[in-house]
Order: sequence, then C-alpha cells, then structure tokens
Amino acid sequence: MAKSNEPMASEDLNHILKARIDKLSELQAANNDPFFITKYDVDKHSADIKDDFDELDGKSVKIAGRLMSKRVMGKASFCHVQDLTGRIQAYVARDSVGEDEYKAFKKLDIGDIVGVTGTVFKTQTGEISLHATDVVLLSKSLKPLPEKFHGLTDTDTRYRQRYVDLIMNEDVKDTFIKRSKIITEIRKFLDGQGFMEVETPMLVSNAGGAAARPFNTHFNALNEDVKLRISLELYLKRLIVGGLERVYEIGRVFRNEGVDTRHNPEFTLMELYQAYTDYHGMMDLTENMFRYLAEQVCGTTTIPYAEAMIDLGKPFERITMVEAIKRYSGIDFDQIETTEEAKALAKEKGIEFEERHSRGDIINLFFEEFVEEKLIQPTFVMDHPIEVSPLTKKKPSDPRYVERFELFIYGREMANAYSELNDPIDQRERFQAQEEAFAAGDEEANHTDEDFLNALEIGMPPTGGIGYGIDRLVMLLTNSPAIRDVLLFPTLKSSR
Repeated sequence: MAKSNEPMASEDLNHILKARIDKLSELQAANNDPFFITKYDVDKHSADIKDDFDELDGKSVKIAGRLMSKRVMGKASFCHVQDLTGRIQAYVARDSVGEDEYKAFKKLDIGDIVGVTGTVFKTQTGEISLHATDVVLLSKSLKPLPEKFHGLTDTDTRYRQRYVDLIMNEDVKDTFIKRSKIITEIRKFLDGQGFMEVETPMLVSNAGGAAARPFNTHFNALNEDVKLRISLELYLKRLIVGGLERVYEIGRVFRNEGVDTRHNPEFTLMELYQAYTDYHGMMDLTENMFRYLAEQVCGTTTIPYAEAMIDLGKPFERITMVEAIKRYSGIDFDQIETTEEAKALAKEKGIEFEERHSRGDIINLFFEEFVEEKLIQPTFVMDHPIEVSPLTKKKPSDPRYVERFELFIYGREMANAYSELNDPIDQRERFQAQEEAFAAGDEEANHTDEDFLNALEIGMPPTGGIGYGIDRLVMLLTNSPAIRDVLLFPTLKSSR
C-alpha cells in the first residue's frame, strides 16, 4: 500500500480525471451543463442551522457548498456539504427528490459544488441535518481532493495550493477568518482613539524609513527607476506636518531579504503617528491595543503561544536596552565609554562585528545575542543607541541614546516606536551618517530624502510613531509557528 504522503499514481489519477470529464460531457449532452448556472439563492449557512435549530426545526432552508462525503444506500443516501461556516449532513431519499434527481445525485463526485434545499431535522443519533427535497449541481469538480483520511499535510503543497488547504483543513480557514477579524478590530480600536486611516504610495523614488534593501523596478511612462516601499514612515510623517494629527495606514511593504519562519519579502505593516505625544504615549497605546485585541479575538488576555502562556493582561515590563543586556549577560555598557572598548569586549565574547561599527552598533549586537530570545512575556525595550535609530529623537539626558522602544513577545520584535525626530538640521546630519554607512558597505542604510527634509523645515510638531508587523501579531493571536501560516499566498520559489 502506498504511504499517505505519496502522490496518487498517475494512472489512477488519469482514470479519475477521465471519469469526471465523461460525467461532465454527459451532463452537457443532456443540456444540464452545471457551468451554465449563474446563481443560487442561499438563505442559510451550516452554522446558522445548528445554532438556531430550535427555531428552524421543520422549516425549509437552502444551503450551498462543497460535497465532502457521500454514502449511498439504495433508495436513500447521506452526504455532508461544507460551506463557509462548517459542514452539515443532508439526507437524500429517492422518494423526496424524485427518481431522476436521485440518479443524478448518485453520480456526484466528492468535491462537486452543490445546492441543497431541505427541511431541518435531527437524526436518531442526534445529528442536525437537512431532509433534502432538491439537490442541484452548481459546479463540477474535475480533479479529486486529497485522500480523506490523511488530508493535505505536505507543507509546500499547502502553501502553493492554498485553495485546497482551505477546503481540507478547517483550522487553516479559522486562522484566516481570525486574521480578518484582527484587522477589523485594529481599525475599530484606532478609529475610537480618533485616528484617521490613510493611504500612501507604494512606488517611491526613495525607499526610506527602515533598514532594509528595496526591490527596484522601472516606471516606463516616466522613464524613471523607482522602488517598492520598505516602510510607511516618511509619507505618514509628511501628513503630520500637514496637520493631520492622528494617522495610520495598514498596507503591504516589500523588503528584498530572505525568507524564514518570521520573514516574507512582502508583508503587512501598520504604522501610526500621533502629534503631541512621545514614545511613552506609544507604549500606552500599544499595551491597550494588544490587550483589546486579545479580548475581542481570543476572548481572554492570557493566550497560548508554542509552549508558553503569554499574559497580555498585566502591565508590560519596561526596560532599557542597556539594563536588559546587563540583566541577561552581566555586561554593563554604562561602563563602556568608547568604541575601542566595545570592540574589544565583542571580540572577547565572540560577537562578530564590522570595522565600521561603533559603540552603539555593538550594544545592539550584544542585545541581539544575549537578550532577544529570553523576552517571552511582553516587554518594552527602550532607549536604543543613536547609531541604529536614524529617525529618532535623542534623549535629552544622554544624547548617545534615543527615545525609541521595541516590543518583544516570545523573543520576537512585535513593534518598533519612536519619539519622532522633528529637527530638520539633526535629521540632515543623520541622513549624512546613513549615506556614509551605505558607502562603507551597509546596503540597508537610508538615503537622504530632500522632500522629507523640506517637510520638516516647514515644521513638524512633537510626535510619537510606531510600526507593527501585522503578520507577527496574527501569528501570536492564532498560535501559528510560521509567517507562511498566516499569509494566504506566501512567497515561494517558482515550481517550474
């Protein structure tokens, strides 16, 4: 016997395909082509019937969906129809639907799309079902679904044929329904806070706002090279300059980087900016929003993720990057004054760095090495080195650091926020430092954006801003191990 994960033998598949095409040809010859049907008036879904059984018992309803099982027993048969909300059983008897229609029903294949009219009842075993009075073939399935006992388990096939994955794996469909609800609830929360949703360009001449390599393309109409955006930041801050005090955008961004369990080259980012607040305001907003989303989507603020239980109900810890490194490695960078001392310490601890790196870069490398994976419960890591934060306001008390935080949950960055830099002179100097880093080999460095500098020279109020990776948030709230599990169509190498 073939193993469950082995492909169906080609001769068996060819036989099935031929049989299904022959059935379609027979229908077409009899003027019953299912592809000529343009609509079907569905009035109930399977979950509606089960939830409202007491009200619907004995009443006629119309459902439509995919035939997932069929048990023919002489003059009567049972089948299961799967729609958006689940599956429901239908009892199909020759005496109820008519002899010709019953013959047609017996020729249906698993995977066919059908419409069923029937009376709601409960079987002797207690299963809520429909006693069919009419069964209509709405679309013919010409290829078989995966073998029913083992379903669709090969991950590559699941991602490439998400449409089959959604049919065969109910938990997958539930994840994407929940993803939609998460985004709906984010909008509801922010709208309630007075934020305005906006849209900004995806094709840009200068892809800034993050440390990432962009995708490049060519705009034929203008004969100009352009880039796909890597961030939403610089255009949204232009809107703050324009007087729109609270703005956010949820949209795709594109980064020319590798693919792994947490990264996909195109992903959904949300950024929001609020005038007259700072990074502490962004912490409060973030904590409140994560708690709200957990309550609305999961029904609780304590949620499972992998082997951990994440508590979003209690106050999130707030710790500086230097304090976090000291806690988890015993190294106190407050005692490390120079780049030379930092590099010597990195060599001692086996931390790889580049010659161009300064003290601040090495602090960040130590954080990534010793701290990140240990931050399981929600933690705001604050006050990053200025070298790794080119768009952020300096801390007045120590200009070597900036007013920035990252939120970590289960060792993963979930959000990145600043007290936004609104000093155009300082911003120009930071851009110049980024240009020098690019010239020294940093392909992810920002480039000078003259129009953005012009906007800052017009004047931007004190502002707090933050970016959230929506896909990672969905991973958290659906307990999904990989980003591909929450993207309907993840990026894959061509199968050709």
